[in-house]
Amino acid sequence: MTPPKQPMAALPGGEVTEGPMLAADGTPLKASLKRALRREKLRALLLISPLLIFILVAFVAPIADMLFRSVENQIVSETLPRTVAALEADEALPEEAPGEEVFHALYTDLVIAEEYKVHTRLGSRLNYEMTGLSSLFRGTGRDVGRFDTDIYTDQFVEAEPALEDPVNWSNWMSEEEIRDALPLTADAWDAWTTLTVEANEDDPLEEDVADFVYTALYRDLANGAAPANFPDVDVSSFETVSIRALFEDSDEDWLDPEVWQVIQTYSPAYTDGYFLNSVDMMNGPGGDAQWRPDDEQIYLKLFWRTMWMSMAITFSCILLGYPIAYLLSTLPLRSANVLMILVLLPFWTSLLVRTSAWKVLLQQQGVINDTLVWIGIVSDANRLALINNATGTIIAMTHILLPFMILPLYSVMKTIPPSYVRAAKSMGANDWTAFWRVWFPLSIPGIGAGSILAFILSIGYYITPEIVGGTEGVFISNRIAYHISSSLNWGLAAALGSILLALVLVLYWLYDRIVGIDNVKLGG
Repeated sequence: MTPPKQPMAALPGGEVTEGPMLAADGTPLKASLKRALRREKLRALLLISPLLIFILVAFVAPIADMLFRSVENQIVSETLPRTVAALEADEALPEEAPGEEVFHALYTDLVIAEEYKVHTRLGSRLNYEMTGLSSLFRGTGRDVGRFDTDIYTDQFVEAEPALEDPVNWSNWMSEEEIRDALPLTADAWDAWTTLTVEANEDDPLEEDVADFVYTALYRDLANGAAPANFPDVDVSSFETVSIRALFEDSDEDWLDPEVWQVIQTYSPAYTDGYFLNSVDMMNGPGGDAQWRPDDEQIYLKLFWRTMWMSMAITFSCILLGYPIAYLLSTLPLRSANVLMILVLLPFWTSLLVRTSAWKVLLQQQGVINDTLVWIGIVSDANRLALINNATGTIIAMTHILLPFMILPLYSVMKTIPPSYVRAAKSMGANDWTAFWRVWFPLSIPGIGAGSILAFILSIGYYITPEIVGGTEGVFISNRIAYHISSSLNWGLAAALGSILLALVLVLYWLYDRIVGIDNVKLGG
């Protein structure tokens, strides 16, 4: 085959030669076009970069953090690393409390955690799963520093005075053979030196070695360790103390197997516990998911209430907003502008003020009930309960979200040519038929846009339900706000928020499949 001919290119002098077409600067035209296209894309990227950064910082990053917090559970393994490792080797659970080795590990972990002041955070975390663990860790944290483990310290120092000098300890712990022979002691020594420097800001070589280091040394030697180049101390005659009994004296709950099951269940770095709690379930013995007791199930009920009340609010906004938008779109411009000011007027008033006003209006001795009694619709003894229930929430939130329904409807209706309705009437249609067969189908995109706005805004509201909803009219968002600001259970709040986000996305997908998101318009 003969190769294809190169396109003819004109040289500056007018001479025509074979080769690629050249740009004015002499470079191949194709390369020049690619370079220009890259410059245009870079310029466009620079123009949108502020908005892109804002979205990443204010939208994507918080959602990613929320998703991470909903499964993050590192506080247990980081605060009680030795206890978690010891529990894996203990076979007593779940029938009874673990043995002495686990309590030895807990003693070391808890002494260190108390110095760092993180044992209360751990107790608060586990208290979400079992009531009473917060006070258990707080109380034992106060007692653990006074445990009678100094009995080992005194006996070691008496048997070998060199064991009292931290400089000697530093030299011994620098030898790999000794560290390998005394693993528990080496771990306790490392933890103590780090603690002394970080938490107490002291020099370990000038401080007394902690009792838990000597306790770990006793455990190593009692297990048969005999390191070379280390003081030979016979611990067989040592007076001993039961760490398990010391914890029992501090609080008998430490012998409750259920306490240890909770610690073991939530020892992994990541957990599904928050999501299980979000749907009224929990991790049972052995980590198996199970339903919570009936009197503790609240979240599924709140999710269902949030969904149906948000739909009711959206439907109420359509019923009230559609006639108003129709009137605005058909009135002369001067009259429509005056009415539009009235529609926008709520935006100029504080949300808290509007909600508080509804609380005054809806109460049993409020304006609405007084008016109904005065007219004679209801008797004074049978005033309507319009506050602290779902009715009050729907009424107040319909008023608040109504402008978000009217504005999209108005913008779409304004684009519908009036000639379409006149043409339908000229062909014999009455007013209702012309409206239903011509006007209404053309206004559906506005209904869709307004419904999405009203629904998504309503499921996230918590101020208005909190004020007028009472116990029967609050949303799941109120519970999320409670866990963020009051109980400080951010993991559960994140899980609830993640489920709510997933529900919105599912409903959005269903809407797109049934109606089509392309049919949603804000006008034009």
